[in-house]
Amino acid sequence: MHRDRVAGACLATRNEPYSASTATRPFTRVTESLEQQLDSFDPARRRQALLALWSQVEQGRITLPDPGSDVNLHAHTFYSFNAYGYSPSKFAWLARKAALAAAGVVDFDVLDALEEFLEAGRLVGLKTCVSLESRVFVPEFQSRVINSPGEPGVAYHMGVGFPRAVQHPFLAAMRAAAAQRTRDLLLRVNDYLRPVELDFDKDVAPLTPKGNATERHLCDAFERKAVQVFPNAAARDAFWREKLGDAPAPGARLQNLIRARTMKKGGAGYVQPDQGSFPRMSEMNRFVLESGAIPTLTWLDGTSEGEQRIDELFDVAMSSGAAAINIIPDRNYTPGVKDRKLQNLYDVVALAGKHHFPVIVGTEMNAPGNKFVDSFSTAELAPLAPVFLRGAHIVHAHSVLQRQSGLGYLSAWAGKTFATVADKNEFFEKLGRELRPASEDGLRGLTADATPAKILATIH
Repeated sequence: MHRDRVAGACLATRNEPYSASTATRPFTRVTESLEQQLDSFDPARRRQALLALWSQVEQGRITLPDPGSDVNLHAHTFYSFNAYGYSPSKFAWLARKAALAAAGVVDFDVLDALEEFLEAGRLVGLKTCVSLESRVFVPEFQSRVINSPGEPGVAYHMGVGFPRAVQHPFLAAMRAAAAQRTRDLLLRVNDYLRPVELDFDKDVAPLTPKGNATERHLCDAFERKAVQVFPNAAARDAFWREKLGDAPAPGARLQNLIRARTMKKGGAGYVQPDQGSFPRMSEMNRFVLESGAIPTLTWLDGTSEGEQRIDELFDVAMSSGAAAINIIPDRNYTPGVKDRKLQNLYDVVALAGKHHFPVIVGTEMNAPGNKFVDSFSTAELAPLAPVFLRGAHIVHAHSVLQRQSGLGYLSAWAGKTFATVADKNEFFEKLGRELRPASEDGLRGLTADATPAKILATIH
């Protein structure tokens, strides 16, 4: 059964917790209840709660800060797995409260969050974008690990800035394949963890709004089931020590160990993928382009054999349409330490600049302890923060312009209008920076003869 999380729990993971400096009036119990309601699996209840919260803003009972310069464009929602149970509406509301300049959600293999998140952003005055993440096979790298540890040729890959939810055979196949992988994995892990066994439909599916269960949902469900099978804590610890080699405290550490020992490489339920396990990168890129979004590389930390050949990977990805790159900054540095991973981060950002790729960043939020937003003021990230903000502005502008008029970043209009990618980036950055959510409808119905100057004039 889904459990509402305590409102604002994730904000405690930020370096600067939410306080009177970001909202000048204290929360009431009614406000806290409404925030909890934002994570309901009932979309009508979520919508009702968000409207009620916004009414408090309009009445002056809640004062929201002006948007700043921080961004998080890579936050998973409960449609795949959010460690704090956040719905699209909840993340939009908290992002607006936290003064983010822009925010984006991403889910594995589905676009279920799209319409709700874009609508929530419009309501609360938040610049938004919606992305999709999956795994793909890269034939040119079939003997090299890229960014899926221990899995040569397999890469996490994204489409960024989808303008609307789509009914597409590729997306349907992607969702079905992911669901079958999860069910098959569950059967193998059940065999190993017996007598702690799960029934997918009874124990796992109820943890998700639309049945898109992931490995992390399985870990959550196995932890719960063990409590039922072994109500005695000592007996339960003995079971985990036998199966996992250790019995960490309940919660994140235990679930991470369940995942590592049963579902990842070397685990009892793990099956090594091959080139037939996932679609090819070129196939996913084609789907993303047909859907009006931007095919996007993802970067881990530059330590794998494949990512050490990042120039070649860029070329392969670009040959089928990739035009942006996603980075999770928090993985790429240790505060106060100048090491190889930090240099790799700077190197890949420089390479993205060479190819004029917008850089998309975020924290994932699909594991306990993930930050709500990156620490952009640290010595390690501060020099890169303007690059990250620029990427957010570009992707937001693309999302709105593609949704309203079909004139997005990779549209035929953009290809005809801009002599260089640098010129295109300059326009989309300016549009994203100056565009306000309340003025998005002004871009509706523009035609292919619209000039960049006319579009910018439309929003003022």
